[in-house]
Amino acid sequence: MSAALGLKAKPIASEPADDDSDISALINRLTAEVNQIAVDKTKAIQQITNQMKMLALNALIESSRAGAQGAGFAVVAQEVRGVGQQVETIARELETQLTKRTGDLVASIDRMSQRSRGERMVDLSLNAVELIDRNLYERTCDVRWWATDSAVVDCAASPTQAAVSYASQRLGVILGAYTVYLDLWLCDLDGNVIANGRADRFRVVGQNVAHTKWFREARTLRTGDDYVAGDVENQPLLGNAQVATYCASVRAGGEAHGAPIGVLAIHFDWEPQARAIVQGVRVGDNDKARVLLVDSNLRVIAASDGQGILSERISLSLNGQRSGFYQDRSGTMVAFHATPGYETYRGLGWYGVIVCGA
Repeated sequence: MSAALGLKAKPIASEPADDDSDISALINRLTAEVNQIAVDKTKAIQQITNQMKMLALNALIESSRAGAQGAGFAVVAQEVRGVGQQVETIARELETQLTKRTGDLVASIDRMSQRSRGERMVDLSLNAVELIDRNLYERTCDVRWWATDSAVVDCAASPTQAAVSYASQRLGVILGAYTVYLDLWLCDLDGNVIANGRADRFRVVGQNVAHTKWFREARTLRTGDDYVAGDVENQPLLGNAQVATYCASVRAGGEAHGAPIGVLAIHFDWEPQARAIVQGVRVGDNDKARVLLVDSNLRVIAASDGQGILSERISLSLNGQRSGFYQDRSGTMVAFHATPGYETYRGLGWYGVIVCGA
C-alpha cells in the first residue's frame, strides 16, 4: 500500500473535450456562413426580379402608347412580369426554408455540444470522487493492519509506561513513512487516548474522545476485519485541522476475532490531499469551472477554489439519479456523480460535482 497515494493526484485531462469544442465551433461557423450566403443570394435574386418587374411595367406603358401595334409586345411584357413574380416567390420561399433549416441545424448542434460537454463533466466528476475513493480505501486497509501491530496490541492490553512509550515510538515510525496522516491515536475502551505518534506536537494523551461519533461506532465493531470511516471534520485536538478519521478495534492477541481491548484511530490529513485531487481536474479555461467534493448532506468538503469548505452546502438537483447534468435558471451547468466506492470501501454517499459558469 502506497503511503504517497494521497499526495500526487494525476491531473484528469480533458483534451478530447477541446477537440469537440473546436469541431462544434467549426460547424457553427460554417452553418452561419451557408445561411449568410443563402440570404445574400436570395436578396440578389429579389433585386433582379424587381428590375424585371420594372422593365415589364415600362414595356406595358410603352405598348399602351403604341396602341394596336403594341398589343403583342404587351402580352410579352405581362409574361415577363409573371415570370418575375414567380422567381420572387421562389426566392422568398428559398430564403425562408434555408434560414429555418440552418437555424434548426445550429440549434441541434448547440444541443449536441451541450450534451457532449455535460457528459464530459459527469465523467470528470466520477473521476474525482473515484480517485478519492481509491485513496480512502487505502486508509481503511492501513488502520486494520496497524491495529494488529504487536506494540499497539500490547499497549492496549497493558498500558504501562514502557508499553505506552514503545507504542508511541512505533506509531511515530509509521507516521514518518505515511505522510498523509496528521496523527495516530491508541484509545482504551473508555475513550481515553493512551498513546499517539506525534506526542511532541499534539499533546492528546489523557484526552477523552468517547463522545465522538467515530469512537462510538468503533466501540461496536464486531471483528478486527471491520472498520469505521468518518466524514470530514475539523479536529480541535489537532489544531482544528480538517481530517477524515478511520478506526479499527484493537483485539486480544491481534486476532480478528479476539476480545476488543482498544481502538486505533488514524487521522487522514484531508485538506492537502483533497485539494490536490480537485485542482487536478482540468476542465478547461473556457468552462470557468468549480470542482467540488460534497458529502451526503451536500456539504462542500473540497473545492478547487478553496472556498466554502465544511461551511457551504450546495443545491444539487439529483432527481433520484446517481449521476447526471443540468442547467440551472442562470444557465450554469452542473454535473455530478455519486461515489462508486472501491473494493471493500463502500463510500459515504459523497459526490463529485462540477459547476460551470454560463
